[in-house]
Amino acid sequence: MKNKLKILLVEDHALTRFGLKTTLESVDFVSAVIESEDGESAVALAQEHQPDLILMDLGLSGIDGIQATKQIKSINKGFKIIILTSHNSEEEILEALKVGANAYCLKDITPQRLLQVIETVAEGAAWLDPSIAELVLSKINSAQSSSHISEDSLDGINLTERESQVLKLIVDGLSNAEIAERICVSIHTAKAHVCNILQKLSVEDRTQAAIKALKYNIV
Repeated sequence: MKNKLKILLVEDHALTRFGLKTTLESVDFVSAVIESEDGESAVALAQEHQPDLILMDLGLSGIDGIQATKQIKSINKGFKIIILTSHNSEEEILEALKVGANAYCLKDITPQRLLQVIETVAEGAAWLDPSIAELVLSKINSAQSSSHISEDSLDGINLTERESQVLKLIVDGLSNAEIAERICVSIHTAKAHVCNILQKLSVEDRTQAAIKALKYNIV
């Protein structure tokens, strides 16, 4: 990773927060760790410090992690937020993704894997814990039969062959840099393809694009 990351760590348990901060400060791609123990201060600190990435717990005092994520995204949609929680209820998972979370991790993730997820999300990819991905896909499949989106409207998306290829790589969790390397183009060209895909799918971010692509069998 070329640029070091400033990370906002939002966690209400002091011991867990200390452990996470220690892990983050042990790697060379993190420049600073800002700490928050509740949702209200997380929103204020995000606005003040403009972190490159936010690790967000859900079970916070005051406003919860989902509401904090929603408020932070309303300040700047470009904020990258990783949900890191022990909560795995279907309602919370889907709501977190709906309000704009870029990744959803359960706290039983290993430190090394978490660091890999942080690097991946910082570079523009989305990530779901494998058990969460299964739940989301199951929900998507069960909703397909009741979808209000017609085949005609899907046909109107009109992705080019290259855009379809890039969308498949987005679904696979690749970052813009990895997509550029895979299809042998510059990163600027890869970013342009991603932007075009988001526009054509009428979604705001890569996570929504991946979910829509899977839901409607676009790739």
